[in-house]
Amino acid sequence: MPVTSGMSVTRNRAAWGALALLMLAYTVSFVDRAILSLLIPPIQHDLGISDTQVSLLAGFAFAVFYTLMGIPLGRLADRWNRRNLIAIGITTWCLMTAACGLSRGYWQLFAARVGVGVGEAALSPAAYSMISDLFERSQLGRAIAVYSLGLPAGSGLAMLIGGMAIAAVTEWPPLVLPWFGTLLPWQVTFLLVGLPGVLVAAMILLLMQEPVRRGLTTTAATQSVSAVPASRPGLLTFLACNRRVLLHHFGGLALLVIIVYGSTAWVPTYFIRCHGWTGQAIGYAYGLILLVFGTSGLLMGGQLADRGWRRGQTDAHLRVVLLSVATMFPCFALFALAPSADVAIVLLAAATFTSSLHGGVAGAALQLITPNELRGQMTAIYFFIANLVGLGLGPTAVALITDYGFADPQALGLSIAVLAGCAGPVSSLILVTGLAPYRASAARLAVLTAHGEDSPPAGTALAEGSVDVSDRSAQEDA
Repeated sequence: MPVTSGMSVTRNRAAWGALALLMLAYTVSFVDRAILSLLIPPIQHDLGISDTQVSLLAGFAFAVFYTLMGIPLGRLADRWNRRNLIAIGITTWCLMTAACGLSRGYWQLFAARVGVGVGEAALSPAAYSMISDLFERSQLGRAIAVYSLGLPAGSGLAMLIGGMAIAAVTEWPPLVLPWFGTLLPWQVTFLLVGLPGVLVAAMILLLMQEPVRRGLTTTAATQSVSAVPASRPGLLTFLACNRRVLLHHFGGLALLVIIVYGSTAWVPTYFIRCHGWTGQAIGYAYGLILLVFGTSGLLMGGQLADRGWRRGQTDAHLRVVLLSVATMFPCFALFALAPSADVAIVLLAAATFTSSLHGGVAGAALQLITPNELRGQMTAIYFFIANLVGLGLGPTAVALITDYGFADPQALGLSIAVLAGCAGPVSSLILVTGLAPYRASAARLAVLTAHGEDSPPAGTALAEGSVDVSDRSAQEDA
């Protein structure tokens, strides 16, 4: 018994060590992704581009290829060494971030942002799959929330580091590189932010091991409960059997992300344009807000979801996502309409906290209804839909409302408020109506899995009659 206990402690330490490295990688990804939003004013000035054009850099250029490449890379994560895949992805996006600093025009910068998206597409499908193998189901919400701390930490560090870099490089003598000529301050900032991340790829290769895959489904169980012929590919079978819950999950999250990315991409520009702040000032303020309120919101969301799941609520993770969207969209709308910068900062902190509640549990909710051998692909599909709509359209939606709706750059706050007020209620409705299908899908997975570790706690509705619930859900979906 002591030997078993010691082995358990060792595995637990290894799991949290691996999670720390994955969180570091995710942090670096958001530093490289979010730094552009702080550099919008000088980029617009030097390249002479509109809000709509710059929104394509912040959203479309990154999101389209991030999402398109995510599906084949997710499939690769289900079949190949996930650690090596992550290391390759980190190296790619860091070098492409540095390439943004060497761009001499709009389309070169656009192409470099595409490269950042392609590199980052390798991370989360493989990371989610690894985390699901490293931790028990009762810890999954907290574990993915810890991984997702990279989002506010990376975005916050992007603001802080970007603010310091802008202040520093403006005082440096001009940087002149062979073949590239003199680099402007915003270009130097991209180089300073992008290149150090390659060291994280080396740490992943040296310090992390590929975990054993757990929770694989049995062929006999799959054939006995599936409502779709077993001869069809596994992914298509899963999508067909769970189409109701996936439509609600993906639809609600896509609108949620539209609000988050559409609003946060323009936060620095909003304070600079509408409240007269400098890029350095809003970089420091927003960076601290993201680090404090973003991380605390993520951890709170993970704790709430895991607590509910342990009490027998198989839809606890999805309930936290619903809580997040229902509380965040009024905060974003009011923030954008604030009469002063002080009021706006307070409301921005509230919006950051409430919008972060969903960050880890949304992905965990999907993992809890997906067999191991499909988790990388399903995570990729999740990011494909949520980010193609949310990240791809969010920043551009705000820009289009500003450029063509109000036709006034100073109406940026009104544009953010319109987006939040329209998308938030619809997202909440979609998620509410998806709770029952989600519970049925969770019941179905418990029948399919070969090991009891993936099943909900005893005493839940599943324990009282999982096969009947699964059969009813399959009949409803047919």
